[in-house]
Amino acid sequence: MTAAHAKGFTDLPKQPRSDGKNFRSMLPYLWDYRGRVLLALLTLVLAKVANIAVPIVLKELVDTLDAIGQNPELIPILLLSAYGALRLASGLFNELRDAIFARVRYHAMRKLSNSVLKHLHALSLRFHLERKTGAISRDLERGTHSVSSIMNYLVFNIIPTLIEFTLIFTFLLISYDIHFALITIATVVVYILFTIWTMEWRMEFRHTMNRQESKANSQAIDSLINYETVKSFGNERLELKRYDETLELWEDVAVKNQSSMSLLNFGQSTIITVGVTLIMFFATYGVLQGNMTLGDLVLVNTFLLQLFIPLSFLGMIYRAMKHALVDMDLIFKLLDEKPEITDKPDAKDLDMGKSCIKFDNVSFHYQVERPILHDVSFDIPAGHKVAIVGSSGAGKSTIARLLFRFYDVVQGSVQINGQDVRDVTQDSLRTAIGIVPQDTVLFNESIYYNISYAKPNASHEQIVQAAKLAHIHDFIKSLPQGYDTVVGERGLKLSGGEKQRVAIARAILKQPQILIFDEATSSLDSKSEKMIQNALAEIAVNHTTLVIAHRLSTIIDAEQILVMDQGRIIERGTHSELLTLQGTYAHLWQLQQEESTEGL
Repeated sequence: MTAAHAKGFTDLPKQPRSDGKNFRSMLPYLWDYRGRVLLALLTLVLAKVANIAVPIVLKELVDTLDAIGQNPELIPILLLSAYGALRLASGLFNELRDAIFARVRYHAMRKLSNSVLKHLHALSLRFHLERKTGAISRDLERGTHSVSSIMNYLVFNIIPTLIEFTLIFTFLLISYDIHFALITIATVVVYILFTIWTMEWRMEFRHTMNRQESKANSQAIDSLINYETVKSFGNERLELKRYDETLELWEDVAVKNQSSMSLLNFGQSTIITVGVTLIMFFATYGVLQGNMTLGDLVLVNTFLLQLFIPLSFLGMIYRAMKHALVDMDLIFKLLDEKPEITDKPDAKDLDMGKSCIKFDNVSFHYQVERPILHDVSFDIPAGHKVAIVGSSGAGKSTIARLLFRFYDVVQGSVQINGQDVRDVTQDSLRTAIGIVPQDTVLFNESIYYNISYAKPNASHEQIVQAAKLAHIHDFIKSLPQGYDTVVGERGLKLSGGEKQRVAIARAILKQPQILIFDEATSSLDSKSEKMIQNALAEIAVNHTTLVIAHRLSTIIDAEQILVMDQGRIIERGTHSELLTLQGTYAHLWQLQQEESTEGL
C-alpha cells in the first residue's frame, strides 16, 4: 500500500515537488493552444518595444523644445504624434495580449479540472475511503485556480518585466556611461536575491497555513455532513472546540506570515530607493558637467519609473506566484498518485456467457496485520441465487467489493465464466453487475436523476416502470414536486427505506446480468420488505444473484447459503440442510424467530 493509501491526501508527508517539475507538468495543458501562446508573446514583445520607445521620443521632444526656446512656430508635431502613437500602440498590444491569452488560460483550467476529476475516479476505493472530502475539495479549488494565476503572473507580469529590463539595460549600456547600466543591474539583482531569500524563509509559514486551513475546512464539512449525529449526541461544543483549536494554530502562523511580509516589503523598498537615488545622482552630475542633456535626464528618470514601478510589484507577484506554486503542488502530487486497480494492457471486455461466478481459494486483507478473508471458495452457477450470512465483520461485504474489483485479491482468484476479473476491463465488469447496497447514498439531485443514473439514456416510461417495480412510484407521485423532488445531500431528505427503494429502482433499470443485494431490505418495515422481496424475486429471475443478508427469512429460497465467521466459510447448504446441521445457521435462525415472535 502506498503512502497515499495510508493517510488522507492532504495529510501526506510528501516533500513538495520542485517548481521546475510543476512548470513542466503545466505545459501539456497549454499545448492545445500553443499558437495562441506564441501570438500572445509576440504582442507582449511589441507592447514593450513601444513602451521603451516612448521615453526615447520624450527625450527628443524635450531636447528639441530646449533648443528652439520660446518660438511657437516650431512645434515638433512629428515627435508629438510619434509620442501619442507609441503610447496608443503599447496599450493596444497589451489588450491584444490579454484577449488572445484568455482562451489559453481558461481552457487550461478546464482541462486540468477534468484531468483531476477523471484521475480521482480512477483512484482506488481504498483512497476514497481514507481521504477527507472537505480538505481535498479545498485543495482542488486552490490548485486549479493556481494554474490560472501562474499563467497570468508569467504572461502579464514576469515576462513583460524581464523583457523591459533587458531592453532598458541594453539601451543604457549602449547610449550612456557604464555606471547607469551597472547600477541598474546591481539594483535588480540585489532586489531579486533578497526577495527570493526572504520568500524561501517565509514559505514554511504558507505551507503550515494551507495545512491548517484544509484541516479546519475538513472538520467543518465533516461535522455538517454528520449533522444528525452531532445533534443527537449534543456535541456542538466539541465540534466547535476542535474547529477553533485548528483555527487558532492557523491564526498564529498567519500573524507570523504577515509580519515577515512587512519585513520583506520594507527591504525591497530600501533597495529600490538606494538604486534610484544613485542613478539620479549620476544623471544630475552628467547634466551639470555638460555630458548629458535635460532630455537625457528625463529619459533616465522615465526609464527608472517604468522599470522600478513594475519591479516593486514583481515582489508581490513573486510572493503570490510562490503561494500559487504551493497550491499547484497539491494538484500535481494528487495526479502523481497511482491507481491501485488498473486494467492490464491486453485486458478484454468481459464475455458474460451464462454469468457463473467462482471464488477460488480467495484470501484478502486491507492491512497485513488485519486479514479479512481466508481461503474462501464457492461457486454460483448461472441463474442461481447464493446467500451469504454471518456476523458483522465476517467479510460478507468484502466479497461484493472483490467481485466488483474495487480491490484485488491477495491470493486465489475471482472468476466470471472462467475469466479472472483481473484480466477483463473494469468498465465491462461493472456494467455487468448491479448492486443494491445496505447504505444507499444518493446525489443531491432529483429522484428522477438518481433513478436514471443507472441508465442515463433511459426513457421516462422505463424510469417510471422501474419505480413501480420498486414500489416507490406512489410515494414519489405523492410528493409536491413528484419525480423532480431534490433528495438533499447524500439523500438526507428521504428515509432509509425510501433511499433503498430508489437504489432498487436503479438496479431494476440497469438490468444487469449479475445482481448483488447487500442487505437490501435492512431499512424496510416488514410490510414493505415483503413487497420488495417479491419485486427482487421478479427481477432476479434468470439472473445470477448474490445476496448478503442479515434477515434469514429473506434467503430461505436460495440454492445455497454460505455461513461466514471471521473470514471463513464455516457452513454451506440450503436452508433446510443448514437447519438440519443444528450449527451456527440454525442458532441464528432460532434467535431471529424468537425476536419475530416477541415483536408481535
